[in-house]
Amino acid sequence: MENKIICQSCGMQMDTEAVKGTEKNGLKSNEYCKYCYEDGVFTNPKMNLEDIETNVKNQMKKLELHEYAIQKAVNTLPALKRWKSN
Repeated sequence: MENKIICQSCGMQMDTEAVKGTEKNGLKSNEYCKYCYEDGVFTNPKMNLEDIETNVKNQMKKLELHEYAIQKAVNTLPALKRWKSN
């Protein structure tokens, strides 16, 4: 099984350079997506775990994904780097 790179804030799969966020020096981040992280900072620094859970659920429902997949994604969020210490 190949390792997939996922955003350590929202859990989105980052399978192309285009979806990766950027560091202050302009390099692509291997930890965070462009929706969560730009220019070396979080796009929504006040977001908490509950907020990201709601956001992930809403985005996945828009994609009409199965409830099981949505819940599985939400369950992984607390283990991601951004939320692990909280």
